Amino acid sequence: MGRRRRMNADSRRGPADSGADAKVTNEERSIPLADNRLNSRDLFAASREITISHGDEIYRLRLTAQNKLILTK
Repeated sequence: MGRRRRMNADSRRGPADSGADAKVTNEERSIPLADNRLNSRDLFAASREITISHGDEIYRLRLTAQNKLILTK
């Protein structure tokens, strides 16, 4: 059975939200982790963009309309 990791969602944008009207929340949720693999559906269940902190840097991972992933600094 896979482990669960808690992730902190710093900012979340709903699929229908525009950038100007995006709601910012700080909530925790569990994401299933099996064999060191996350399913992108679990990451993007509530939004099309997540933030990732890595060391002192912040990255944005976005799901595009063409179902592609874009990681930006």
